[in-house]
Amino acid sequence: MAYSMNDLKKGLRIELGGVPYRIVEYQHVKPGKGAAYVRTKIKSLIDGRVLEKTFHAGDKAEKPDLEEKEMQYLYDDGENMHFMDTSTYEQIALTHDQVGDDNIKYMKDGMNVKILFHNGKAISVEIPQVVELEVTETAPAFKGDTATGGRKPATLETGAVVQVPFHILTGDVIKVDTIEGKYLEKVK
Repeated sequence: MAYSMNDLKKGLRIELGGVPYRIVEYQHVKPGKGAAYVRTKIKSLIDGRVLEKTFHAGDKAEKPDLEEKEMQYLYDDGENMHFMDTSTYEQIALTHDQVGDDNIKYMKDGMNVKILFHNGKAISVEIPQVVELEVTETAPAFKGDTATGGRKPATLETGAVVQVPFHILTGDVIKVDTIEGKYLEKVK
């Protein structure tokens, strides 16, 4: 199936020249003279590069052959990160570049993630938007610190550092937004 200029929208996955992309920005332009066109920014699902692409009437983009599988993160051997399909017990290894630095800092052993496959080959990892992680190091709370207002840095069990309210202590489990890299709330 091919997408035409009118089918394009933000978040849509398309394939150009054998490479799968996701549309991250979309703008329909109708100039005073000439035909309308669509100006987009597309992000490669393979290497993460962002390109600008203009689509005119008659231009086509293919629907990519993508498959998402839920897999469990097992371990990092220093060079590759290993994942296992929980239904077939089949294991695959992805490089740190394929997983992405933004994902690595929130991943812990045993976590379920979604692996994106293009034409049967694993190309990227999508982690949950909210994860629960333990605080391994943070400054102690002092008398006079309020629950609202200030923030302090806290190191999590995965090595990521986020800003947390003063009342969060070492050993607390917190919810973190992995997209924004922000503290959300303390887990009861």
